Amino acid sequence: EVQLQASGGGLVQAGGSLRLPCAASGFIFDSYAIGWFRQVPGKEREGISCITSGDGSTHYADSMKGRFTIFSDNAKNTVYLQMNSLKPEDTAVYYCALVPTHTYCSSSYRFILAAQYDYWGQGTQVTVSS
Repeated sequence: EVQLQASGGGLVQAGGSLRLPCAASGFIFDSYAIGWFRQVPGKEREGISCITSGDGSTHYADSMKGRFTIFSDNAKNTVYLQMNSLKPEDTAVYYCALVPTHTYCSSSYRFILAAQYDYWGQGTQVTVSS
């Protein structure tokens, strides 16, 4: 089965950085995208960024541009979310997910929506102290 596992979370001071890996396995798709999301209690899951297979095109939600970077290491089947200049409001559970199409990972879309993604990992907790 498709397995996605986000890790690398933890406690970090405001202004610090974290790099979250998403290890993917158990699938063969011709075209797919992997996205990063985050969620805090009582709020909807929020899309951050996505990356497409093949050409590795990246896309960011408008509200997430600037401090976060998505990139992949295809040899390791791993997609990373690099987070810099972290703020307390970045505290959340961070998830990675996969959808077997490039359609939604495009600058043509203003939002990266959780409902568009089919396969999910359990997530990793990031806590940013003030």
